[in-house]
Amino acid sequence: MPQISIAQLFEDKREKLDLTWEAGRDGSDRQLDDETIAQSAQGVVGHLNFMHPNWVQVLSDIEIDYLNQLDPVSLQQNMQQLAQSSIACVIVAGGASVPASLRALADATRIPLLRSPYSSLEVIWLLRTYLGRVLAPPTTLHGVLLDVLGMGVMITGESGVGKSELALELVSRGHGLVADDVVELRRIAPETLEGRCPPMLRDFLEVRGLGVLNIRTIFGETAVRRRKSMKLIVHLLKPGSADPNSLERLPINDVNESVMGVNIRKVIIPVIAGRNLAVLVEAAVRNYVLQLRGIDSTKEFLARHEQEMGDDGDQVTV
Repeated sequence: MPQISIAQLFEDKREKLDLTWEAGRDGSDRQLDDETIAQSAQGVVGHLNFMHPNWVQVLSDIEIDYLNQLDPVSLQQNMQQLAQSSIACVIVAGGASVPASLRALADATRIPLLRSPYSSLEVIWLLRTYLGRVLAPPTTLHGVLLDVLGMGVMITGESGVGKSELALELVSRGHGLVADDVVELRRIAPETLEGRCPPMLRDFLEVRGLGVLNIRTIFGETAVRRRKSMKLIVHLLKPGSADPNSLERLPINDVNESVMGVNIRKVIIPVIAGRNLAVLVEAAVRNYVLQLRGIDSTKEFLARHEQEMGDDGDQVTV
């Protein structure tokens, strides 16, 4: 179950948000996990809210001014309401001074109180992205994930079809390795799957006959990537597993594969002796980039063919 402590959040974002720990250090072990968040009606991160408190409450100058203007009785009631909620931490943003009542609440209830000079909107935006990635439920797929021409490409296929050999050739052509054999995927956005490598397998690529290769050591730092969003699946069709002639020569309809509820474009390449698979993968990526821009070579050819046939028909009729 993905989870993160406030102490880890502080360490990960201390430099980016210039965070300082103001009070409530005893609550540094408070945890945020995806299961608890999913079962609750609370938002993950947002501005100060007493009625429906977020797990991470962010206070701007406006909220601080509001608290400072409350009479002692109302302020005490609001502080008690916060104390009884299950918030994970409070962040004062925008360089506003921390009210003494909030500091006392943090120390008394072990609620971590952090401070950042950045605006509340920027703090919320960065933390939403960060927590969305960290708390996203993972799954694993068998294959090789690479960065090919800036696009995350997952190479799949049966064992022994040549996925790792193809990956090695692509790396030697200047592309980057993300993960071999086991690829961890997290759905960090409605239409985005981020892939990364388990720490134990990071930088390694297993090639039959050569053993385990350290790609970072052999090819340098630019040959590996820590993570990449998966946008294309290239499936290698093993010889004998199906008739290559049964595949559409001019596929009109796009082939997609659903992974964690996200449709990913899929290209099937038969493995035949003499074919340069690395060039084919690069061409598949370039072609998909054109399709994303509204340029479909197959449909353009068919449209030209139909127009030519129509012109020939008109000439025969005349």
